[in-house]
Amino acid sequence: MKTLALLRHAKSDWSDARARDFDRPLNARGVRGAQAMGHYIKSTCLTFERILASPAVRVAETIEEAGKAWGHTFPVEWDRRIYLASSATLIDLLRELSGEPDSVLMIGHNPGLEDLIFDLVPDDGTSPLREEVEVKFPTATFAVMELNIERWADLEEHCGRLISMKRPRDLDPDLGPTLND
Repeated sequence: MKTLALLRHAKSDWSDARARDFDRPLNARGVRGAQAMGHYIKSTCLTFERILASPAVRVAETIEEAGKAWGHTFPVEWDRRIYLASSATLIDLLRELSGEPDSVLMIGHNPGLEDLIFDLVPDDGTSPLREEVEVKFPTATFAVMELNIERWADLEEHCGRLISMKRPRDLDPDLGPTLND
């Protein structure tokens, strides 16, 4: 059994229309959302043997802000392939993991993270939280799956169960959607 946690980057700043997508930082709400998730993840007492992340600025800032709130710095493995990756690419990255960590945290972007949940968790009613993901997997959302595999190389579709999901608005209603979202 393996554990895979996913954290979508927090809300990014779109005020500079000339900025490359990769270089967009967090906005003020994103900073608050990342901090709220950091506090929440700390409260779960989960630990991760490996942390894989997109090197996009908004992901790096999400990690920095969540880490401050958690009171922990993360040894992150940056992988540009995570940036705007499809679910298939993310599955390939996970299959390549060496050292067989029992628990992995991946921090990245949608739609790849959301689609990864859809691909790994069967749509058969055994994971009611999957339906919540179908509604929306907003920025700074943290989800945890248990995967029925012994080795990452064996990762295949429908081998998982979504056991928890927390959105920023679940922690603070002010971090929920606005008319601009």
